[in-house]
Amino acid sequence: MDVTVQDLKVQLAANEILKGVSLEVKNGTFIGVLGPNGSGKSTLLKTVYRMQKASHGAVMLDDKPLQSYKPKALAREMAVVGQFNNINFDLTVEEIVMLGRSPHLGALEREKQKDRDLVADSLAKVGMESYAKRSFATLSGGEKQRIVLARALAQQPSLLILDEPTNHLDITYQLQILNIIRGLGINVLAALHDLALAAQYCDAIYILNKGVIDSYGPPEDIINREMVRRIYRVDCKITEDSQAGMAISYFPLT
Repeated sequence: MDVTVQDLKVQLAANEILKGVSLEVKNGTFIGVLGPNGSGKSTLLKTVYRMQKASHGAVMLDDKPLQSYKPKALAREMAVVGQFNNINFDLTVEEIVMLGRSPHLGALEREKQKDRDLVADSLAKVGMESYAKRSFATLSGGEKQRIVLARALAQQPSLLILDEPTNHLDITYQLQILNIIRGLGINVLAALHDLALAAQYCDAIYILNKGVIDSYGPPEDIINREMVRRIYRVDCKITEDSQAGMAISYFPLT
């Protein structure tokens, strides 16, 4: 499922959070949205997955308006992994991941062996197969994040939207999760905060600042000292090699 965002504006109370944002996600690309806190990244994603209403502009999915999709039809194509995963039901890990199969089942249809196999495979991909019978509520923040990603994988979407997907994860699982996502071969739109990880995994990035797109392009063209100073108000030193990718050290502006 391709995404086209056209001149998107979002106003909350008296504040205009997005001020005319346009972007594209197509042809199985991993697109990152980066920017400082308060730049509008989460608001942009929420508008794309219909949790926030735009005041102007359009979100097109496969050249059809977002609002033309019925919720279940949209859920068969789009999966979302958010920052905060507060699920207040006493469900097991396995039951949480099985929720990803709901869009593919009829109103009274029970899951089949195929669905159970997909759930088991999704848990294995995030390294959580041994947690299947555990209560979701007992898990740590990082463990919950991996389970929510497993639920999205079980959904088998053609578009994956991620809001800080490596939140709460140590570096081992950050790399594991991003490798899994990268290997899906589907369209991915992700809000990220780690510039080095974005450079390693994204095909292209949009820099969002104060509700507008500051710059767009391949990571190697966009992530540089001048951009970091301008957008994040810190100085940095960027080093690169063919094995480790990009490393960034940050310093206060002088």
